[in-house]
Amino acid sequence: KNPSVNTAFLPDKARDEQAQTERQRLEKEWKTRQEQTKKEKLEITYSYWDGSGHRRVVECRKGDTIGDFLERVRVDLCREFRELTSIAADALVYVKEDLIIPQDLTFYDLILTKARGKSGPLFHFDVHDDVRIGAIDARVEKDESHPGKVVERRWYERNKHIFPASRWELYDPSKEYGNYTIGDKRSRNNKT
Repeated sequence: KNPSVNTAFLPDKARDEQAQTERQRLEKEWKTRQEQTKKEKLEITYSYWDGSGHRRVVECRKGDTIGDFLERVRVDLCREFRELTSIAADALVYVKEDLIIPQDLTFYDLILTKARGKSGPLFHFDVHDDVRIGAIDARVEKDESHPGKVVERRWYERNKHIFPASRWELYDPSKEYGNYTIGDKRSRNNKT
């Protein structure tokens, strides 16, 4: 036997147990962080859409599903829109960036995957007014997003052939909805 030969590649029960223990510790730490993140509060700006927009803000947790969010929205809107008192949350639809978001998805899923919509990010829920100056190119994405729309499912079914509902489609996480750039890189390149 040659004691100067490197044997680190050979199986070693003690080293394997230590590595397994470290993996388990890191996994537990990661899960704890994920649970803490899911409990963080999130303010979501939405617009109840019945042919015209009624902008509101509701507070949820990042781990809440879209269905949970829609129930909070329904309760919030019942004071002003009496017709919503007799419907369930699953009779509402959440539309963000022209995509109908399934009710079983969580906000955490959208944030974690940095989900993209047709016209912007699905993971930004705060909304700012558009104060861009000059010619606006619709192909260039701003760094903020539009408020999501909450509509009654029956309103959508009656109006899906009319704009804006005619543009809406069901969100598919595996589909690429196009590349956008933040800012106008073409005009910056022409100035140099």
